[in-house]
Amino acid sequence: MPPCPFCAIVSGEAQAHVVLDEGEVMGFLDARPVFPGHVLVVPRSHLETLADLPAGLVGVLFEASRRVAVAQETALEADGAFVAVNNRVSQSVPHVHVHVVPRRRKDGLRGFFWPRQRYQGDEQMAAVAGALREALGSTSPTSPTSSTSPTGASRCSPE
Repeated sequence: MPPCPFCAIVSGEAQAHVVLDEGEVMGFLDARPVFPGHVLVVPRSHLETLADLPAGLVGVLFEASRRVAVAQETALEADGAFVAVNNRVSQSVPHVHVHVVPRRRKDGLRGFFWPRQRYQGDEQMAAVAGALREALGSTSPTSPTSSTSPTGASRCSPE
């Protein structure tokens, strides 16, 4: 059996309750769900982190995840979904995967699973934002001042 449990599922060497099996992605029930219907959507290729995911596969993976979230509302009468990716930290299986968790109002899950904090002030926020803008400048296909997204959709702007 391959050392990666998700690769074993994708290859058919391990069993899982598969809910989506198409092209470059597969979705199956998490064996230890937050709630019943919790699905993990994975690329068929073994890619450990979000950074390893080729740009052309990002949309495919998240479109499949979007469709699972919609299906959870229909099939499970969920009110919505929590969609998340753990990247290295808290990533229990080193194969990039999207958690799509069906949610219901008053289901007991409160926001994020960790305590929120505040910035020390606007100066710290500006420094953090500037560092991120600088890092994104070398990898982002559009400038931070662009009024359209890479898909051509208009961005939100204050009125």
